[in-house]
Amino acid sequence: MAAKMPFGLKIAILNRAFRKKMDEKASDMGLTSVQLRVLGSVSRLEEAGQTEIHQNDLEKIECVTHPAMTRLIQKLERKGFIKCVTSTFDRRYKKISCTEKSSGIHKIILAQDKEVFDEFCKGLDGNKKAEFANLLDCVLKNVNTDIYIGELSEK
Repeated sequence: MAAKMPFGLKIAILNRAFRKKMDEKASDMGLTSVQLRVLGSVSRLEEAGQTEIHQNDLEKIECVTHPAMTRLIQKLERKGFIKCVTSTFDRRYKKISCTEKSSGIHKIILAQDKEVFDEFCKGLDGNKKAEFANLLDCVLKNVNTDIYIGELSEK
């Protein structure tokens, strides 16, 4: 049955299943998978040495609108996962950073991501699993978005 399924439907099913698994893991921390992904981006950027992370940086990475990111940031701040202070370089911006509660959380997210990937690839030997991951990287490189390509280079 899956062999006759259109490619787009296969991707959509995988996306929904992956998001559901990640939502389950995020809910254990009192977050949604989207909130966890944004938090992971902040954590990853901090570890990479970016001195100031602004809302517009996260909007580009996550491909979401300004109002949507504003709501996400407000919720994460209320839950104590991030703090927002006035930028030292430009008072029009807020500098976003992780709190002690969420510092380094991107490592937990990567571990959870790997756990779900391993679960989805059950029955594939190590070589086939690595080949599948490489094929996904090749396909993603063809997506005309610098954000996706930038994400690939960080792995």
